[in-house]
Amino acid sequence: MAALTPHPDRLLPADPGVRSLARRLYETVRELPIVSPHGHVDPKILRDDTPFADPTSLFVQPDHYVTRLLHAGGVPLEALGVGEGPLPEDRARAAWRLLCSHWHLLRGTPVRYWFDSSFAAVFGITSRPSAENADALYDRIAEQLAQPSHRPRALLSRFGISFLATTDDPADDLSAHRALRDDPAVGTVVAPTFRPDRYLEVGRPGWPALVKELGGDTDSYAGYLSALQDRRRYFIENGAVSADHGHFDAGTEPLAEADAVRIYRSALAGTVTPAEATAFRRHMTFEMARMSCDDGLVMTLHPGIWRNHHPATAARFGPDTGHDIPVAVEYTRALRPLLERFGTHLGFHLVLFTVDPTVYSREIAPLAGFYPSVYAGAPWWFLDNPAEIRNYQRAVTEIAGFGKLSGFIDDTRAFCSIPARHDMSRRLDAGFLASLVAEHRLDEDEAMDTLTSLVVSQPRAVFKL
Repeated sequence: MAALTPHPDRLLPADPGVRSLARRLYETVRELPIVSPHGHVDPKILRDDTPFADPTSLFVQPDHYVTRLLHAGGVPLEALGVGEGPLPEDRARAAWRLLCSHWHLLRGTPVRYWFDSSFAAVFGITSRPSAENADALYDRIAEQLAQPSHRPRALLSRFGISFLATTDDPADDLSAHRALRDDPAVGTVVAPTFRPDRYLEVGRPGWPALVKELGGDTDSYAGYLSALQDRRRYFIENGAVSADHGHFDAGTEPLAEADAVRIYRSALAGTVTPAEATAFRRHMTFEMARMSCDDGLVMTLHPGIWRNHHPATAARFGPDTGHDIPVAVEYTRALRPLLERFGTHLGFHLVLFTVDPTVYSREIAPLAGFYPSVYAGAPWWFLDNPAEIRNYQRAVTEIAGFGKLSGFIDDTRAFCSIPARHDMSRRLDAGFLASLVAEHRLDEDEAMDTLTSLVVSQPRAVFKL
């Protein structure tokens, strides 16, 4: 069997001299606690602390990074259990065999890096997955998952995660978060994140019934705004530090109140037009910024995704199943109404993400380089790979400086990949800073201080932890 042995210098610069410097820098942050201000781990997993069911439900089913690559290579999503809960053992094993027999599809991707790191560090696996050893690997991982050492809370502690934010519906009662907060055995702060997208998209099917889930008097526009503000306060009382927004575009043009009232009434009646729904959603993004200025929640914005690009797959398997596809996105004109009003507001923090790599240097870095409120979010989704992270490092820092970076954001549902993702970021940051020292643009002590800041103090400052 081929060996699985992650190299200690992986992702560090190829030049021996710069690599040696990068290694020294990396070692100073390698074991520092993880700060994860945005992700999608289900807090109930941590509250209940029940063992993970099997390797497939841990590594394959919930991770659209994995399933989309396998699907692109010809593996049917139904064979992987996508959109289902834990599978019967025979199906879970069959799905695992598909992963292992198609291991070659992951070559050169960040998914492969995360797998290699997780398999080696968390489960002590030393053989590269293949059709021949699939069952043996399944048994080895399953055996460890049944042990106390590999239950969710034990891994949370082992991973050194000091802060973990989840993503939550505004109508959630947040009981899982309260249970975690009140349990002295949980050493990690697990915070909810306010994600109101579906309540702002008034043209979506079923919205008139959905909006009632917010509580309060949502029969009027004023009552709707009040309900959203009340839910934000409730989230803050339960530890939330940010509100997350992921719409098709970054538009923020406000409406006159009379127009907002009129469109809201049409939405309740089910007669709103697509153009009106878009205008209202852009208006509400502006309103969300206003509310952030009032209540202090950090506003994160990540537009530019065509959700559920393949309707038949969405109908059969549900959302977040690998076919959300990037589109070009524009920020400078789209955000001007919001930034004109709130961009210099004391205490307002706006973190901008993109899946359009040209936007970093063309728009996000210049915006962050002027507006005190704006920060450049880390590369995410299709851009959280070594090549694009390296492009981001130069594109943003040379325009806005290191102080306007968000720090790393793992944005993952795959629990065991959290330390692997943060490790990748630390290695790449160490390599970039080492190159600046080698070019005599920074002294080594400055590089070390900057790297420590990116790992610990920068995300804590940006997200007001």
